[in-house]
Formats: sequence, C-alpha cells, structure tokens
Amino acid sequence: MLKLFRIASLFEGFSYLIILCVSFSIISREYVFVIGMTHGVLFLGYFIFSLLASHKQGWSVVIWLLVLLAAVVPFAFIPVEIFVKKELLKNAHRT
Repeated sequence: MLKLFRIASLFEGFSYLIILCVSFSIISREYVFVIGMTHGVLFLGYFIFSLLASHKQGWSVVIWLLVLLAAVVPFAFIPVEIFVKKELLKNAHRT
C-alpha cells in the first residue's frame, strides 16, 4: 500500500506544479480543463491512498494531516517522498 501511496504522491505533486504553471501563464490556458480534471482525480487518489497507508502503517492523525497538507503546498511532495522512503526501509528491516 505504501508503494501505491508513494506513486500517487509523486503524480499528484507534479500535477500540482503543472497546474501552477497554468496559473502563471507558463502553460497555455486552453489546457485548463484537461489539466484540472487530471489533477482533481490524482488528488482524490492521493487522499484515498494516504488514508489507506496511514491506517496500514499506524500513523497518528497528526502525521496523516501533515501528509494531507503536503498536497496543497507546492514542492511539499518531496519531504513526503523522503518520509515514505524511510517508512519503506523501516518495513524492509522488520521482515
């Protein structure tokens, strides 16, 4: 589950950066609908996978909320990526 959350986190983070590029007119506004819908679906996937990963890993509500907050802060997916990598390593050492 953690690997799926990691993938969802990366895709959601990059889609958020792309949508910000549209906001700053780096990318043409004619793609707003497609980019917006894609980002919306990826955000929902991020939310669901964060809930599932949080439950499976036994994260506290505070950690889950911080992970969820990272979805709305540009470039915050990078610290989440580091955190998830550490969690994966911790799980690998347990088995």
